[in-house]
Amino acid sequence: MKLYAIGDLHLSYEYNRKALEELAPHPNDGLILCGDVGESAEHLELAFEAAKRNFKDVWWCPGNHELYTIASSRPDLRGEAKYAHCVEVARRHGVHTPEDEFVLWEGEGGPAIVAPTFTLYDYSFRPDHVSREEALRWAEEMDTVATDEFLLHPDPHASRDAWCAELVRRFEGKMAEARGRHPGAPLVIANHWPLREDLVFIPRVPRFSLWCGTRATAEWHARFGAKVVVSGHLHVPRTDWKGGVRFEEVSLGYPRQWQDVRTVGRDINSLLREILPGPAAPAGGEAEMKWRRWG
Repeated sequence: MKLYAIGDLHLSYEYNRKALEELAPHPNDGLILCGDVGESAEHLELAFEAAKRNFKDVWWCPGNHELYTIASSRPDLRGEAKYAHCVEVARRHGVHTPEDEFVLWEGEGGPAIVAPTFTLYDYSFRPDHVSREEALRWAEEMDTVATDEFLLHPDPHASRDAWCAELVRRFEGKMAEARGRHPGAPLVIANHWPLREDLVFIPRVPRFSLWCGTRATAEWHARFGAKVVVSGHLHVPRTDWKGGVRFEEVSLGYPRQWQDVRTVGRDINSLLREILPGPAAPAGGEAEMKWRRWG
């Protein structure tokens, strides 16, 4: 029994939908879907059906794309209402969500508590000399504006920052409660956005960092006894070690970003990342960052 993860399936693209059909059976294993499955309920249905057909247990956490309000799919749902709708779809398929009790994984590399979380972002991944009020203008200076500014609404919260702050408080409490129920068990924290600013390396659009997380989660891995932290969002698969904790970025990405994998005879199955048991920790708990093309 192994635990795998993949994120950023982006099923609005036909190329990625066809790739999902090639997912191989793992009848005894688990899978984490780490956000940005797509924008509509139809995209979620496709992902959850394929995942549950091929894996024994499936976890999902939302990314920004699931939260988009778009004219072609439930334009009446904004903010928390859109998120609640996604949770409802996941539960119909028997998929674990951030709103469900965190459960204990007892397969290889366990026991470990699998904790799908949802934090959003608060624009704090920016240089110290740039104020929050100046942040969007700072990004626009390099022609960088996230689609979120137009399609991801914070309703009923006053801002995305405020929604993020509430989410951080709530999931800190939920992880503490889970550790109390399972003393000694480490966590596998799955969150679409990176938990640490030093894990964000996107040189082509460096100021997109504003939409990549919150500094409030920088020490979650230490505070809550994580064994592995899983994230997506950046479309840059990599492995990092921080203080004996493994950080895995597990994005598939847009077709142009991964279709070269097929030229060497690989497919979506090669892009699943083994989370547990995974590799042993390096001596001293630190290692150089490793870019991953697959696996």
